[in-house]
Amino acid sequence: MTAVTSRSEALAQLTAPGQPYELELVNVNGHPHRVFKNGPPTLRELFSENRSDETFLIYEEERYSFDMAYQKSCQIATLLVRDHGISKGDRVAISMRNYPEWIMAFAAVTSIGAIAVAMNALWSTEEMLYGLEHSGAKILFADPERVQRVLPIYQQLAIKVIAVRTDESLARDIPVLDSLLAAMPACEMPEVAIEPDDDVTILYTSGSTGHPKGAISSHRNIITALLSWELDGQSALAQLVDPPGDAPYPPATLLAVPLFHATGSHAVYLSSYRSQRKIVSMYKWDARLAAELIERERISSFVAPAAMTGDLVRVAIDTNCDLSSLATVGGGGAPRAPEQVKGIASTFARAMPNTGWGMTETNAIGTGIGGPDYLDHPGSSGRASAVVDLGIFDETGDELPSGERGELRIRGASIIRGYWDRPDANVESFVDGWLKTGDVAYLDDEGYLYIVDRIKDLVIRGGENIGCAEVEAALLEHDDINEATVYAVPDERLGEEVGATVYSTTPVDIDALKAFLGERIARFKIPRYIQVSSEPLERIASGKINKRAIREAAVSQFS
Repeated sequence: MTAVTSRSEALAQLTAPGQPYELELVNVNGHPHRVFKNGPPTLRELFSENRSDETFLIYEEERYSFDMAYQKSCQIATLLVRDHGISKGDRVAISMRNYPEWIMAFAAVTSIGAIAVAMNALWSTEEMLYGLEHSGAKILFADPERVQRVLPIYQQLAIKVIAVRTDESLARDIPVLDSLLAAMPACEMPEVAIEPDDDVTILYTSGSTGHPKGAISSHRNIITALLSWELDGQSALAQLVDPPGDAPYPPATLLAVPLFHATGSHAVYLSSYRSQRKIVSMYKWDARLAAELIERERISSFVAPAAMTGDLVRVAIDTNCDLSSLATVGGGGAPRAPEQVKGIASTFARAMPNTGWGMTETNAIGTGIGGPDYLDHPGSSGRASAVVDLGIFDETGDELPSGERGELRIRGASIIRGYWDRPDANVESFVDGWLKTGDVAYLDDEGYLYIVDRIKDLVIRGGENIGCAEVEAALLEHDDINEATVYAVPDERLGEEVGATVYSTTPVDIDALKAFLGERIARFKIPRYIQVSSEPLERIASGKINKRAIREAAVSQFS
């Protein structure tokens, strides 16, 4: 590759005919899009072509090579096909912490043409009921905590539950995966014909109204995202005047974000196969333990929302742990404050910050920025991936020039084909091949994206999208609540917290109300701040609740 001085030059060379990242136009979801010509066609090939004896996955004292994990996935896949009749297109749900079984079950399900339903492990029993019924899942892999949540609804579900990390006595008639596999010999992956555009995952994402929506991705959607990150990395290296030599340690990453999010499943987990990158998985986030793991396992990369990377910066300053192996500290889910961007660069010996903008619906890609470029543009989410197009549109659907604010739309080969069993949401979200993101943004003259507001009624708490309407509906189930409005409250660590103002004619016990909500929605969705009004909530001329005015008045009291 000849020397280059710009990102566009690097991308042009790397994607040219005959190059590993060569691009070609392919019809995807009814529209021509740029795709990688030389990538694996499906996740099945991604897994099978990258078997090795290199260390793949570490969880506490357990260590698995790429081949060991693949062998276990072959057994699980055989179990699903032979004993449970799972076939192409069937949905299989996974709900658990970041255990090795999550990864092995996911590889098994997606390798046999079935659709992996990556359920939010924080969901309550009622939320699990909705997700399982809506997706039509035939099998649920669940850890002990999720098994307990599903027991009250088990009899009304036409589903088989397989438990992991538990013993027989905890789960009544629910079988345990280890017991099912104990007598099974080593085997090959069952033969199934899979096409690149076959559905492969359903990830639920909170919208501005009603229940979460199931975003459906194909093998091609996900493979496009994975190779896009690779291309961005190669492009950044190509622009360096003095490229670094061989890394002092083999590639290793810390898995501290949930696998049920596209960041965890794609940017951390699935991106590790082709690079043969070691994954060190945490049971739950603990900044001090993370620092110890980085030192012990010589972790080179860490990707997490701003709240977690900020925690790590603070611990790095206070601890004696050697974090010099870190080369990149990535972000996503919510923007970082510019001070944290500079803090990462100044705190770690060789790590540079990077971030990007993406959605579940884009398979987590969209824009990216890192290193000196990020330090120079700390408020930006970066420039567009080579395989997507960005546009800023006004309310009438006309595209706006650079510098003007409007709704951000995106199109490309990584974008989902739609929402599972939600034709109404598809009509609302897709226009002529463009996905309407619900974010208010602008693009500058150099193509840098700046997110400035959102149209969708969401709270983004530590990278978790929370639909305000869902929380409002749960509040209104309480007999004493006559009206409710939910909104975002700025928070230094998490970016935003959930706030609510409710109208009640009787005194409200806030703790009792939160306990009531805990039976209906996941804990992270329960408002941290609740304001009670003895008068009906303020409304605008159309009769709608004046959320903006109520939020402004409430935030001034909460802060």
